[in-house]
Amino acid sequence: MQKNTPPRSTIRLTRRGRIALVATGAVVVGTAVAVPLLTLETEEEGRPTTLAVPEGWRASQVYAAVDKALALPAGSTKKSLDKAVLKLPNEAEGNPEGYLFPATYPLQEKVTPDKLLALMVDTANDKFNGAPIAAGAQRNAMNVYQAVTIASIVQAEAATKADMGKVARVIFNRLERGMPLQMDSTINYALNRSTLSTTESDTRIDSPYNSYQRMGLPPTPIDNPGEEAMRAAINPPPGNWLYFVTVRPGDTRFTADYQEHQRNVAEFNAQRKKSGAQAAG
Repeated sequence: MQKNTPPRSTIRLTRRGRIALVATGAVVVGTAVAVPLLTLETEEEGRPTTLAVPEGWRASQVYAAVDKALALPAGSTKKSLDKAVLKLPNEAEGNPEGYLFPATYPLQEKVTPDKLLALMVDTANDKFNGAPIAAGAQRNAMNVYQAVTIASIVQAEAATKADMGKVARVIFNRLERGMPLQMDSTINYALNRSTLSTTESDTRIDSPYNSYQRMGLPPTPIDNPGEEAMRAAINPPPGNWLYFVTVRPGDTRFTADYQEHQRNVAEFNAQRKKSGAQAAG
């Protein structure tokens, strides 16, 4: 960590780029994360014919969606992992998180959960192991699995697709400087939640996904990223940004200057307070 880096307790990169400044006594709590609804295209008699997996869904969400689509008891798809033949990288250690590629999949009459998961993983491999992604990962001195992990954080953190590249650059810059990532999206993954309400006690949880306490990348991806997040992860734009905060929708500010960042956070807090007062009124 750089010597001029502010104390860890004062830097909190959050999901969607929001920041909480504990040092000033103001803990910023983000809004609920909108999760895309499961899309099922059906024939006239009502039987699903396709399953759409949105970008950013976690493996647990995909399992639940497959159970629903195939009218199976809850937990059936997750149990099918024991017999599924998934062509995952060795680093995944059998965990398909990050490799259940977001796409629309056909639900043939005799499709089984394990075969559907295998199709998702095969689709991910087709996308990730081709020349652009593999070469891009190598160019950035990482393997494809690490690129998928970074892309999953980008997918969770970026407020808009236009912000994805800059979020990826923040991740690279922090890793290169030996700074903890301090992303609330990794805390949410550890706590198996989607809404954002990170507390100081949350940042002290004992988990390999606690990027406040652990250095480097989390051990696995934290969701299943789409192609745009992957492109951002292997080819982020140049920049020296270390901090970002979404002051208001459509206004995410990236900076390398901590004092400037504090001013942005103060503006965000003021906007949030104003919105809360209007909602209460």
